[in-house]
Amino acid sequence: MSGQRGEPQTVRITAGGTDRPRQRRVRVLAAVAAVVLLGGAGVTVAAALGNGNGDDVAGAAGESAAAEELRLGYFGNVTHAPALIGVQEGLIAEALDEGGRTQLRTEVFNAGPSAIEALNAGAIDAAYLGPSPAINSFAQSKGEALVVIAGAASGGAQLVVQPGLDGAADLAGTVLATPQLGGTQDVALRSYLRDQGLSFGATSDAEVSINPTENAQTLQLFADDRLDGAWLPEPWASRLVLEAGAEVLVDEAELWDGELTPDPGQFPTTILVVNRDFADAHPDTVEALLRGHVEALDWLEKTPAAERPGAINEALEQSAGAPLPEDVIERSLEHIEFTADPLAGTYTKLLQDGVDVGLTQSADLTGLTDLEALNRVLAEKGDRDQVDSSGSGTE
Repeated sequence: MSGQRGEPQTVRITAGGTDRPRQRRVRVLAAVAAVVLLGGAGVTVAAALGNGNGDDVAGAAGESAAAEELRLGYFGNVTHAPALIGVQEGLIAEALDEGGRTQLRTEVFNAGPSAIEALNAGAIDAAYLGPSPAINSFAQSKGEALVVIAGAASGGAQLVVQPGLDGAADLAGTVLATPQLGGTQDVALRSYLRDQGLSFGATSDAEVSINPTENAQTLQLFADDRLDGAWLPEPWASRLVLEAGAEVLVDEAELWDGELTPDPGQFPTTILVVNRDFADAHPDTVEALLRGHVEALDWLEKTPAAERPGAINEALEQSAGAPLPEDVIERSLEHIEFTADPLAGTYTKLLQDGVDVGLTQSADLTGLTDLEALNRVLAEKGDRDQVDSSGSGTE
């Protein structure tokens, strides 16, 4: 294992691309190639990175529940700022490394289904991602694949469209994009169109064509007037608005009335999940990860507003390869709330949305969340409320 302990190693993985090494990153000799087979087909993994979490060492004599290494996935999105800041500021690495036990290794994805494929393959141990891929994986595996251990972000997703598309009725005959088939925004778009009575899909008789597309390509296609709109997380919604002249047709926050969340307008955009086998084998490591995660949330909450965009932008440059204009970061942050609450009260609805649009199967979600370690960490902080897995807010 190369690198100094406590210094994360990072490689970028995109939904259909190859890793692109950046300054101070290491190139790994394997990549995840995944095809998401949703509905009744389950999940297929084409390849996975090697296992380096030290399971055999940790469990050899029951001496320690700490892993030698934790491999963490996240996206280069503003909605993943707790991960971006947690890695950039060394907060997660320091929490894991306390006592000299666990090294952090990070990998950057561009959509949830790809991250889930890596998690299921054992290529990563934990991930920041949207709730829909997590729920689908839990359902497909009958609860064996993963566990939700914290929330990270609420809000920050919009349907942005070409000027002149002023209502749902105007979407008939359009081509819309989402980051990836089965991702949280993909399910949200399909559910919205279904609620509006619009048919969708890839067939010629569908009223709306949905093309899951990598976010950077979506921006270019939209700017070239080859795409009518997209349901996107931040900063991509803001980039289309500010850089390509898009208009907001739907802010997803407006679709959540507060019945399933502590406050109206809240909905989970980013959550933190752990491979269930890893969580069972290394509870100390999971709790250390949560300490770093909560420290990152504290950083985002307490750092002066004028300093946050620059730090997030620096982290985005390291993870996604390029900084963003200041106005894009500022607009993105206006629509996001960073929170440890995974907003679990929404999960049954999100599951049903996936079932209704044909992307997942019905399932019992008992055991999807385990917030005991999170609440211990929050109690240690002393200035944060406990999180209720029923979704009612605090307990």
